Amino acid sequence: MMQQTAMRTSEPQRLRALERANEIRLARAGLKRRIALGEVSAAQVLLACPEEAGSWPIGELLISQRRWGTTRCRKFLSRNQIVETKPIGKLTERQRRILAASLGVPVEAPPVADETPAGPDEAHVTREMALAVA
Repeated sequence: MMQQTAMRTSEPQRLRALERANEIRLARAGLKRRIALGEVSAAQVLLACPEEAGSWPIGELLISQRRWGTTRCRKFLSRNQIVETKPIGKLTERQRRILAASLGVPVEAPPVADETPAGPDEAHVTREMALAVA
């Protein structure tokens, strides 16, 4: 009798988990498609690290690019001393920047605390420049 009660209470939680997993799979599939079409680069995904890519293995991200297979992916990651099964969300900011730079995307250093814009016009220009780079 005790097991039946426990199963009933966990059923909605299990269904929510399945729904969430399905949402993430669909979002990743869309992201893979956009990468394959060249609409988004793998480096942009690495730098932005959207929620759906957090648990995505870095090797799968790289392979989703055109002309990237398992061999090229393994060689690229071994040069950077990163395992291909490591989730994107577990990469450090430094690792993300190194990989993005190695993929050919210029990566600026993060701003230092003293480099805050002086006025609202300068802040607007800085934000526009950041958007233009992205």
